[in-house]
Amino acid sequence: MTADGPVWRSDIDALVFRPAGHGGWCAVHRLAFRALLGRRDPAPEDCLAHAVARRDAFDRAAAEKIRRRGLDAGDSLHLTSRDVERACG
Repeated sequence: MTADGPVWRSDIDALVFRPAGHGGWCAVHRLAFRALLGRRDPAPEDCLAHAVARRDAFDRAAAEKIRRRGLDAGDSLHLTSRDVERACG
């Protein structure tokens, strides 16, 4: 996440942020947060709070996906709950 932090985009029902050291956007859909938070319909505020509290894990998950996929510096990507859970160890 960046200095200005993650934001919620209601048009795509997802949290978006720029991973550390990457120019593209990363999106995490609300459905991914269902698994991460264990709630059927997590509120955007809950998703944002979770991502802020686990900033390092979200950045690690994004960095790993960028590496695995060989994405360029400006490419956008999305994370699944599995991506984030792997980064949490």
